[in-house]
Amino acid sequence: MVKYKKRVFTIIQIGSKEDFISYSFDIFIVIAIGLNLFVTLFSTFEQSVPYEGPLHIVETVTSVIFLIEYILRIWTAECLYPGDSRFKAPFHFIFSLLGLIDLFTFLPFFLPVFFPAGAVAFRVLRVIRIFRLFRINSQYDAFNAIFDVFREKKNQLLSSVGLILIFMIAASLCVYSVEHDVQPDKFDNAFSGLWWATSTLMTVGYGDVYPITTLGKALSIVITFLGVGLVAIPTGIISAGFVEQYDKFRVGGVVDDTKINFVTPILDENHPWIEKHLRDIVLPPDMELISVFREGNALDMKPTTKLKIGDELVIYLKHVKAK
Repeated sequence: MVKYKKRVFTIIQIGSKEDFISYSFDIFIVIAIGLNLFVTLFSTFEQSVPYEGPLHIVETVTSVIFLIEYILRIWTAECLYPGDSRFKAPFHFIFSLLGLIDLFTFLPFFLPVFFPAGAVAFRVLRVIRIFRLFRINSQYDAFNAIFDVFREKKNQLLSSVGLILIFMIAASLCVYSVEHDVQPDKFDNAFSGLWWATSTLMTVGYGDVYPITTLGKALSIVITFLGVGLVAIPTGIISAGFVEQYDKFRVGGVVDDTKINFVTPILDENHPWIEKHLRDIVLPPDMELISVFREGNALDMKPTTKLKIGDELVIYLKHVKAK
C-alpha cells in the first residue's frame, strides 16, 4: 500500500518529462483547469445561454476531477509532509494555502446542491478557481520568486504602505478643509477627500471629484508630485528584491569579502543522489546548495523536491580566500 501511495503522490505532483504518466497527468490537469475557467468566464456572456447544457456537463466533469485529485492529495499528504504523523499530514495539507485553493476549486459547484438558498453567494467563490493556475508552475521559481521577494521584504513593504496611508489621510483632510465650503456635495466628509486622494496618488484620476479653488488646485499639484514618489517606493523595494533573488543564481560574486567559487555538477544515472529529496542531501560544512536547475528552469528549493537525472546543482564553496 505504501508503494502505491508513493507512486500516486509522484503522479499527482509536478512531474518531469522522464515520467510519462506524471507528465501526462500534469497536462491533463492543466486542460481541466483551462476548460473549467472557460466555462466560468463564458457563462457570464448572453451568448452562452444556448450552450448551458454542454457547459454544465463540462463544469460537472472538471469539478469531479478536481474533487478526486483533492481526495488523492489528502490520501498522499504524508508523502508531502514526511515530518508529520499519518493523521496530522492530511490536516496540514487541508489548511495549507494550496490545499484551500484546491478545496474552493470544486466546493462552489457542489455546495448549491446541498444549500440551494446560498447558490448566489457560493457562485462568488468560483473566482478562487483561477488561483489553481499557481499549481501549474509551483515547482519552478517563476511564481515562488515572487512569494520569496514579498516574504523577505515584508517589513519594508509594510513600512512603505503605512507611509502611503498616512500621507493619503493627511491629503484627504487637507483637501476636505479647503474644498468643503465650496463643494459640499462633492467633499461632504473626510471619506470623499480620501477617495480623491487615492485616485490622485494612484494616478488614476477618475474626475468625479476634484478641487476647483485656487488653493485646492495648488494643493493638488503638490500632493500629486509627492504621491508619485511615495507610490514608487514599494515598486523599488520589490524590484531590488528581484535583483537580490536572482543574484543568488549568478555564478561568481563576493560575500563578506570572501571569494565564492561555484561548482555545478550534473547528475547522471549512477549518481547516488538520484531520486533523493533535498532534505536528504548532506554536504560538507564549507559547501552550500544554492539552486537546482532542471531543463533550464530553477526548481523550488523545498525539502520535498526530488532530484532527477540531468539536474544541474549549483553549489558554492564558502571558505575560499579572496585573491
